[in-house]
Amino acid sequence: MAVQKVDHQKAFNMLFFLEFWERFGYYGLQAVLASFFVKSLGMEDAESFVVFGAFSAMVYGYVALGGYIGDKVLGTQRTILLGAITLMIGYALMAFAGTDKSMVFFALAVVACGNGIFKANPSSLLSKLYADDQSHLDSAFTMYYMAVNIGSFISMLLVPIIGGRYGLSLGFSICAMGLVLAVGSFVGFRHLVRGIDSPAGARPLSFTKLGGVILGIIAMVFASAWMLTNLTVAHWLLAIIGTGVFLVFIKMIFASHGAERSKMIAALILIVEAIAFFTLYQQMPTSLNFFAIKNVEHSILGLTVSDPEVFQTLNPFWIMLASPILAWMYSHFGDKGTDLSMPAKFAIGMSLCAVSFLVIGFSGRFANAQGIVSVWWLVASYLFQSLGELLISGLGLSMISKLVPQRLIGFLMGAWFLTSAISAVTGAWVATFTAVPKDVTDPLLTLPIYTDVFTKIGICTAVLTVVMFLAVPLLNRLINKEDKKAVA
Repeated sequence: MAVQKVDHQKAFNMLFFLEFWERFGYYGLQAVLASFFVKSLGMEDAESFVVFGAFSAMVYGYVALGGYIGDKVLGTQRTILLGAITLMIGYALMAFAGTDKSMVFFALAVVACGNGIFKANPSSLLSKLYADDQSHLDSAFTMYYMAVNIGSFISMLLVPIIGGRYGLSLGFSICAMGLVLAVGSFVGFRHLVRGIDSPAGARPLSFTKLGGVILGIIAMVFASAWMLTNLTVAHWLLAIIGTGVFLVFIKMIFASHGAERSKMIAALILIVEAIAFFTLYQQMPTSLNFFAIKNVEHSILGLTVSDPEVFQTLNPFWIMLASPILAWMYSHFGDKGTDLSMPAKFAIGMSLCAVSFLVIGFSGRFANAQGIVSVWWLVASYLFQSLGELLISGLGLSMISKLVPQRLIGFLMGAWFLTSAISAVTGAWVATFTAVPKDVTDPLLTLPIYTDVFTKIGICTAVLTVVMFLAVPLLNRLINKEDKKAVA
């Protein structure tokens, strides 16, 4: 048993670093993308939010397809490798694109498709690794989520600073290097997860299927690049994909019975709740980022911050600090059988998100004569938002692993990530309410726009939180339902 435990830990460590390097690449790009659209491509704030939202929607909207390929076509491990290589190519193309808008959109399309192929599969592999250890699943996924945020913290610090000094081509090259290391770490230590895969991964590789998937990715890249210049089509396609995935999910619910059906209904409700959270999360790289640039003092602890995009690192900073504590609490109380239920954690997480936006809305009352607020309001807001994130986004994959049958895990991991795709569009729409014209640069004029919108977001989120708390008992009954044992 001792040997198995050591192997188990090593396998987790490999997946931890795989996700670390992949997220290092993605969040380095995300940290500067909306402001890159404005500064380098000449977009207005509102247009940059909408294009950023469309790109993010593709990034997460394609994940269900990647989950299906991992489950049914190539296998989980092969799909991970294919997705990571595609992402590496996409970031390299961003480094060479410069200010060529068509090339930028083509590179972003490659990144979106690569992320779609990759994203669901490492978490699917992790769920299989802990299939026989459900009591520690929340802890494992919380630590896994910590990998996401360590990688994002470092890249969100490096890319804006290096990009600001030496040009974003070098910054995007750093993102590509993150994927080189992700591919290298997975190839080098893949033996640690030997035998842990989907049924498709247990079969010999079909080069016909591999070739078909690669051709499909190429077609998706060209279609995605075109859609970034035709956003109405992109939004309609997302609506069709989202509707299709949720209809399939509902069909799966009706095809199931007893306790399995009850758990899947609870999962569907929690997924819908998560859409509201991810709409709030989408404000960090868009409206909150621009608020930090225009209305927050550019210094912290006596240090001048010349690239205010780095304030986004407050999110992964708080995640890194809180993740080990929450992971220990989940494991400790899980062993005792006294851990909070998943619906309760979601509701508490949403209440913290409400507080985070109310804090920023309230900060305007304490702005100086120039319309600039203290950076500590932003620090506090990110603290509450990050704790809420850990309780919702950080546990979302664990929730899917617990509530849906293993035979559907890859597809429904994709359905979970689809919530981010839908929220990318709704979040971008919300962010446009904070958009100001290019010629308006006076902080005294931009401050009331931001604080008014953030206050309204906080109030709406608080109302939703009350509804979520009221739904906790019903969801707990669905989750804890057990099938009656047949009488001999």
